[in-house]
Amino acid sequence: MNYQFDFGPVLAGLPELLKGCAGTLGLALAGMAIATVIGIGGVLLRDSRVAPLRWAVIAFVELIRNTPFLVQIFFIFFALPFAGIRLNPTPTAILALGVNGGAYAIEIIRGGVQAIPKGQIEAGQALGLSQLQIFRLIVLRPAMRAIFPSLSSQFILLTLTTSIASAIAAYELTSVAQRIESDSFRSFEVYGAVTILYLAMSSLMMFGFARITGRLFNYPVK
Repeated sequence: MNYQFDFGPVLAGLPELLKGCAGTLGLALAGMAIATVIGIGGVLLRDSRVAPLRWAVIAFVELIRNTPFLVQIFFIFFALPFAGIRLNPTPTAILALGVNGGAYAIEIIRGGVQAIPKGQIEAGQALGLSQLQIFRLIVLRPAMRAIFPSLSSQFILLTLTTSIASAIAAYELTSVAQRIESDSFRSFEVYGAVTILYLAMSSLMMFGFARITGRLFNYPVK
């Protein structure tokens, strides 16, 4: 094997790759925000007394969890224009990531909510708290403490899923790497560097989520 390694194109394109990392993190954080809203809202509707709302949430979760993300992002990108809604690649990617992450967040959060003892909810009702206050103060916070590790792992996976957004030319790390590779034909060097950058972003997010856990969800030390 006479292959000669040349990391020159990678070094020359490093500033653009770092901008791609920023684009990836931007997509991921925006998608996480939407996913969190969908997750909490979906849990409220999933336990609604209105049957059509429950069925709609169940159908949404099953549809998203049992179809590939690539198909979902293509559907949003190519189908919405038929409804008169035209989105650029970046907003499309954010919406698709939020919808995809939201379906998983619903099930994760719901599992934590169902683990709350009914006695605590009954105590809140006895104190005269509203349903929203009970959900926010008695149910959601303890549930988030229990499920935050699973939720943070899902969000890290969502960050890695942003690479599929390159299929619609959204600006993120993989799309930048594809351009550099197509110009230099240095696939091993380019994607080797991209692997390290994704690992660095994942490690950074793991550290950030660990700090959040320590500040917000740890029990106080007596």
